Amino acid sequence: MLSLRLFRLCSVHATWNRTPILHESYKQNVMFQANKVTSFRSLFTETRRHCVTKMGSRGENRTPDSYQNVVVMRHGERFDNLEPSWVATAARPWDPPLAEAGRKRAFETGKRLRQGLGFPIRRVFVSPFLRCLQTAVQLVPSLSAVDEPSKVKVSVEYGLCEMMNSRAIRPNVAPKDGNMGFDITECEAMLPHETVDKNVERVYKELPQWEESVLQAGERYQQLIKNLADKYPSDNLLLVTHGEGVKVAVSSFRKNIVVNEVDYCGYAELRRPVFKKDDTFTAGDFVLLTRSGQTGISYFFQHPFRSDTNQTLP
Repeated sequence: MLSLRLFRLCSVHATWNRTPILHESYKQNVMFQANKVTSFRSLFTETRRHCVTKMGSRGENRTPDSYQNVVVMRHGERFDNLEPSWVATAARPWDPPLAEAGRKRAFETGKRLRQGLGFPIRRVFVSPFLRCLQTAVQLVPSLSAVDEPSKVKVSVEYGLCEMMNSRAIRPNVAPKDGNMGFDITECEAMLPHETVDKNVERVYKELPQWEESVLQAGERYQQLIKNLADKYPSDNLLLVTHGEGVKVAVSSFRKNIVVNEVDYCGYAELRRPVFKKDDTFTAGDFVLLTRSGQTGISYFFQHPFRSDTNQTLP
């Protein structure tokens, strides 16, 4: 009998000693899962907080009168990437046209935008480079309703141009004097004539200076998005630009994002609340709505205190 009691006592003692180990393992797993949920929850909480309400002119919380949407898109496939020999005989080797695949992709992307965005595009701003103009030519008809094509207004904007440096435009094809030779009248003539806005006041009156830095180009794209949105706060905008411009649209309006890739005709969707009072308006901050891998853009969220993370946003 004594032996049986000692056996039971030892069994209880051994089990009691193992419990903290099992509990600690369970606790670590729960904490890991909770941290994952908290991380993703914080991303979407911040987005919702900025979208739903924004401080008014006196600092009070107000409900937005409307939301403004800005879509920033890269052009379609460029011809010289598919036919490298084209450069040798081209009159303007720094300004290649679209390939046929680029035209098709642009048209299909326009249809997808019209069917899937949930709001109409009323103004399109285009880089003066030929591949962007030709992308807009394909986009605009597919954006417009058949019976009201003139409701979409198109304008050429110098500030949406490619980075003006040898990183974006190869030195062997760039004009020696730095003059790209763009003429607004000729650019507008390529666009559907009934959509061209002849009265627009351009933010950039001319191209940026040659050999601007990547940082300067990024600041240009970021500020231009805000300037165009402020000029037309009642309209949803589509900006047809270059890969670097789309990268900036993604990384400038969402903290700690690193962009991996922007595909041809890849686009980012930004949204901000707009508050109206009499004939004036104020606007909140832009929020990035595009998720990685959703519209031809892939990016990941980098923890501000760690550089070794490879966590990719959904």
